[in-house]
Amino acid sequence: MAKSKAKKIREKLKREGKRNPEENRSPFAFADMRTRKTKTKKDLLDQKKQKNRSLSKDLSDGSFVFFGG
Repeated sequence: MAKSKAKKIREKLKREGKRNPEENRSPFAFADMRTRKTKTKKDLLDQKKQKNRSLSKDLSDGSFVFFGG
């Protein structure tokens, strides 16, 4: 593959003992951001199921309240 013009300039600066512009980059430029992901539809449904299960457990303890008038 051919070298880009920018890469040739960077290599020339490095040979001449000047600062390589690649060293100015933030360390976050090399971070792999693909590891972060939003919840899938299945994850959201499972989360709702868990919430519903805890609610039904609290209300189904066999007791009831009767208000007579």
